[in-house]
Amino acid sequence: MQNLEYETQYKQTVIDFFNGRTSYDNEYTIRRSLPLLDLIAFQPGQKVLDIATGTGIIAIAAAQAVGSEGKVIGVDFSSGMLCQAQQKIQELGLQNIELIESDAEDLSFDGESFDLVLCSSAIVYFRDIRGTLNNWYSWLRKGGNIGFSCCSNQSFATPHIIKVAAKMGVKLLNINELTGTQEQCRHLLEEVGFKNIEIKSEQMGFYQDIEQAKQWNGMWFHPTENQLVNLTSEQLNDLIESYGEDVQVRATERGVWQENMTFFIVGRK
Repeated sequence: MQNLEYETQYKQTVIDFFNGRTSYDNEYTIRRSLPLLDLIAFQPGQKVLDIATGTGIIAIAAAQAVGSEGKVIGVDFSSGMLCQAQQKIQELGLQNIELIESDAEDLSFDGESFDLVLCSSAIVYFRDIRGTLNNWYSWLRKGGNIGFSCCSNQSFATPHIIKVAAKMGVKLLNINELTGTQEQCRHLLEEVGFKNIEIKSEQMGFYQDIEQAKQWNGMWFHPTENQLVNLTSEQLNDLIESYGEDVQVRATERGVWQENMTFFIVGRK
């Protein structure tokens, strides 16, 4: 499959996935987002860009922190997520948030437009993470801060599915690979030119019911490649069945452990 065709299909798959999450906010999605803000020293009047804002969890908190003299721009390519965000913004009566429906990788802002650029849990979806970070760096004013979060390369079912697929001769790429360790995250920011980098790790893993853990539908997210699209329906069903067997082997009395080591990273321009 040609790269452009795959990229188009991949992005539409991501959009459809998030548009389908009509009740996104819950204890978990909020709990995994807000620790990023603990590393940010907000000041009244700051201008903030929230990339992949989703339902506005980060954007709303930032808008409240920078006050009426500040401004937050939240960007997302999921209209469903933005509708949820807009409803919350209206209910709170906030006047300092602007929402933009756009592919974050197509954005263009003038240099030194923002005091803060934030992105919660979404940087791994970008096709060119290094290029994205370079853009964010250019959009920040001198002394401005970047803040983003991501998961380790051992988080969720991803490494287990990769292992099972490999036994069947299918090579899958881990979407968390490039930002999968603290060291990799630090190196990426240092390459771009960020200083004063601080990284906080938090284990947000949980035990899942065995039957729930088995419920993988064959969907795979990776911005550059997905070998599952080359499988027949029968081959994909065999892979799903093999994954279910792997889950059964890993099950304990408490259920199936779902690793979720989350990194919260900030850096200064």
